[in-house]
Amino acid sequence: MDAQSPDTHPRRGWRTRVRALRNVPPVLRIVWESGPGTVVAGYALRILAALIPLAMLSVTRAIIDAVVARVAEHGALPQWFWGLVALEFGLAAAGTLFSRAIDFSDALLADKFTLHLSTRIMAHASSLDLATYENPAFYDKLERARVQATDRLGMIQAIGRGVQQIITTVTLAAGIFVYSPWLLLVLIVCVVPAFVGESHFAFLGYTLAFRQTPTRRRLDYLRTLGASKESAKELKLFGLAAPLTEEYTELSKGLYEENVSLARRRLIAGALLSLLTTVGYYGAYAWVIYETLQGRFSVGTLTFLAGAIAGASSNIQLVFSTISSIADQALFLTDLIDFFAVRPTVFSKPGALPAPRPITHGFEFRNVSFEYPGGGRRILDRLSFNLEPGERLALVGENGQGKTTIVKLLTRLYDPTEGQILLDGVDLREYDREDLCNQMAVIFQDFMRYDLSAADNIAMGRISERKNRFAIEAAARKSLAHEVVGKLSGGYDQMLGRRFDGGVDLSGGEWQKLAIARAYLRQAQLLVLDEPTAALDARSEHEVFQRFAELTSGKMALLISHRFSTVKMAERILVLEQGRISEEGPHAVLMARRGRYAELFDLQAASYRQ
Repeated sequence: MDAQSPDTHPRRGWRTRVRALRNVPPVLRIVWESGPGTVVAGYALRILAALIPLAMLSVTRAIIDAVVARVAEHGALPQWFWGLVALEFGLAAAGTLFSRAIDFSDALLADKFTLHLSTRIMAHASSLDLATYENPAFYDKLERARVQATDRLGMIQAIGRGVQQIITTVTLAAGIFVYSPWLLLVLIVCVVPAFVGESHFAFLGYTLAFRQTPTRRRLDYLRTLGASKESAKELKLFGLAAPLTEEYTELSKGLYEENVSLARRRLIAGALLSLLTTVGYYGAYAWVIYETLQGRFSVGTLTFLAGAIAGASSNIQLVFSTISSIADQALFLTDLIDFFAVRPTVFSKPGALPAPRPITHGFEFRNVSFEYPGGGRRILDRLSFNLEPGERLALVGENGQGKTTIVKLLTRLYDPTEGQILLDGVDLREYDREDLCNQMAVIFQDFMRYDLSAADNIAMGRISERKNRFAIEAAARKSLAHEVVGKLSGGYDQMLGRRFDGGVDLSGGEWQKLAIARAYLRQAQLLVLDEPTAALDARSEHEVFQRFAELTSGKMALLISHRFSTVKMAERILVLEQGRISEEGPHAVLMARRGRYAELFDLQAASYRQ
């Protein structure tokens, strides 16, 4: 059975639960990596704490028997009597101190584990393909993995408690076994049904949580839509608040009813099964009293066995419950382990080549075809063209013709379905991907707006220059972002966005100037501008492109724009239709041909004249 498709059939559910225990060792390795010294200290403390209950019962037995003998025979107390009292006090004090130390160790390990695991999740997520992020199923898996970075802390601590409980149970059980093996067997048999029941309902809880994940993601999205700056205007203008709230309420009510139904069944079954455990404990306790009244056990032995039975019964239940909890929580770890098992398909080969410095021949698309995973439609169809050093090339075409897809392939966010993309005659897949990206500066239309300082927003273009304020300001001046920053009360240190206190939001055009400044700061050999002036007004656009020659001087530039006033500045223009090049040439030549390019240009020009 697929681990991602939980089965509610009892027998298959148990097999799934047992198989899920295979998830525990990988997580324990992560725990060990997060803090080996803390792990060793924590388990040493637990082992010592686990031995204290039997030791205290043994000392108590000797003390009580000595007192009974003293009362019955009116003799003197043994010389070692007060030493035993002091020892019992010392054991009690040690138990208290060990408990405190274990809590401290657990808290320390929890922080280290959360930090280490969260860091690993971030690092692994950043290594995955763009195609992975465009898969809704992956988002469910990623969301569960993120939650498990903190929610599975209980399982980590349960493993430690389980070790302590097992040692305590074994020592107490050994004490009971010395007097009556059958007594120990009765205790175990009476606990097993409760363990089976708890484990069964815990598995049903996992199955329900798994099934509810898409609905919970929908609820999160509706919550965001109902209370976010981006959606506030349309919520009010289009009257969306009421229907969105109604949908949120209906989905929430459905989840609530499912959870209550399972909780009610668990309550009834758990109550009945726990009664059997209680019967077993008090039956064993009554037998010990009977044996004492018959003179076969001393009062000290009665006290010892009563404590051992209570402790063993309690710890046997705890051991079964803990093991069941670990097994059932291990089911949730399936998503975390599966997340780390996802591997990128776009990666650097061992011994990959560094990107050429300088690029001498440029890029070549050779019969490149591409379709998005699961898309079923070719976006590019045997496309071939060159981009030479120092050349400014523009891509033109209606939406959906593959312009942005070419950028994604050029920057190796994807690899071609067919054909090759060459750089200086070498397939892009032969180069080190990170080093290749360092030679590219890309500004997408949907560029990021970082909730960071103005300086840091620009520094994202080349993070190694984050402390170089001179370079950051120079890039801002070239992109006209310096004027934007000059209006901010905090200047380059001003926090942008509304996520944090003191943050200031900018207009779309102002944000875009900061994004263009990243391209100046990057100083790459290839500059890709995907609708770089989409959010700028006409005056700002004109000012930016007055500096366009400076930005692209000595570099290859790939320009995508729907504004032909921008496109005409390129030395060569490619017109895309149906994933192929229908026309190619400079602006004047294409206008003279009166083909598709001229038609699109005239349509846009006419809209401006109206």
